Amino acid sequence: MSDVVLVEVTDRIGLVTLNRPESRNALNRALSEGVVEAVAALDADPAVEVTVITGADPAFCAGVDLKEFGSGAATADRPEPGAGRNPWRGVFRPRTKPLIGAVNGTAVTGGLEVALNCDFLIASDRARFADTHARVGVMPGWGLTVLLAQRVGVARAREMSITGNFVDAQTALAWGLVNHVVPHEEVVAYARQIARDVTTIDTRAVQRMLQTYAEISDTTVAEAWDIELQVSKDWEGQGYDLADIEARREGIVARGRSQTGSGA
Repeated sequence: MSDVVLVEVTDRIGLVTLNRPESRNALNRALSEGVVEAVAALDADPAVEVTVITGADPAFCAGVDLKEFGSGAATADRPEPGAGRNPWRGVFRPRTKPLIGAVNGTAVTGGLEVALNCDFLIASDRARFADTHARVGVMPGWGLTVLLAQRVGVARAREMSITGNFVDAQTALAWGLVNHVVPHEEVVAYARQIARDVTTIDTRAVQRMLQTYAEISDTTVAEAWDIELQVSKDWEGQGYDLADIEARREGIVARGRSQTGSGA
């Protein structure tokens, strides 16, 4: 793996780090290709159940490297028009496993799209978010106008896109762009902890849930109801181990007591 992308695996959790700190992790060709390959490799690795992606301080990702973009190098060998920036939707290849973003600093434009293509985000209290596509004079191609509106609502997404204004971490939390805001030095550790929570659940169930969310995002609300019902019937049709379900239920009760401080 190129040194512009660092990869490690610990306790079934993959960690991908964008590593061009001198350029605020701007996406040149090597980094763009490297991060896609890294996430795909971890998704295919049977020893990995969930991946966390972050940036080398001080930024998460400052977007496309405009110096390289201006020279044409960043856009060479792209798919034919109509195929999108990649021959798949968004930044990453189709995934089967969770991808958690640990946003440790500024996430701008293409960097914001990288973050939005994660399943959810944990933000450092130093994180800042902005969509400056229009300000730069380019248009998004990694799903920003779809994914940002899904996270924060259409009106707020439009405001971000047509002003280019920055949103701080607490505002991002209030708007639903991120799930949690934590002290800067804890952001990766916090994301890892949530990743560990994911690894305590049956892997097939986690992946089926993610697949269902992906399937219903392409449909109407009415069709989504039908898809979920069919998935439930198909899953139930495989049969259940009642003793296993009871053991899991007891574990959930104990976990709930520990998380809520309740003795009930």
